[in-house]
Amino acid sequence: METPAAAPDATRLHYSGKLAYETDPSDVNADLENGLRAFVLVDARSKADFDERHIPGAMNVPYRTISAETTKNLSKDKLVVVYCWGPGCNAATKAAVRLAALGFRVKEMIGGIEYWDREGYGVEGSKAQRKDA
Repeated sequence: METPAAAPDATRLHYSGKLAYETDPSDVNADLENGLRAFVLVDARSKADFDERHIPGAMNVPYRTISAETTKNLSKDKLVVVYCWGPGCNAATKAAVRLAALGFRVKEMIGGIEYWDREGYGVEGSKAQRKDA
């Protein structure tokens, strides 16, 4: 307790702000299962990684390739949810920065495909077997 906790109002603002920028695999899966299509799921990893395993319905836009040209088919009317491998990967963060600079509304799916897989949600690709299966 060396550092005192913030006041409740400050705490609420902090965590509300965090939720404006992040989502998680459970929430994304629930939205997909409930037919919510108000967002586009973007895998920010390399094409090779995407081809091996990705979330069904995701599109691959490697963060290094993000430009006005490579995103011309993305609607700015929809939220873009980006993900990468997992907590040790910042490709989704880099993608979010680049997409926001182009005028997209973006959230990062924390945990990436690693935590998506840990939750038991489906994956597609040439190595779509669950890692712990």
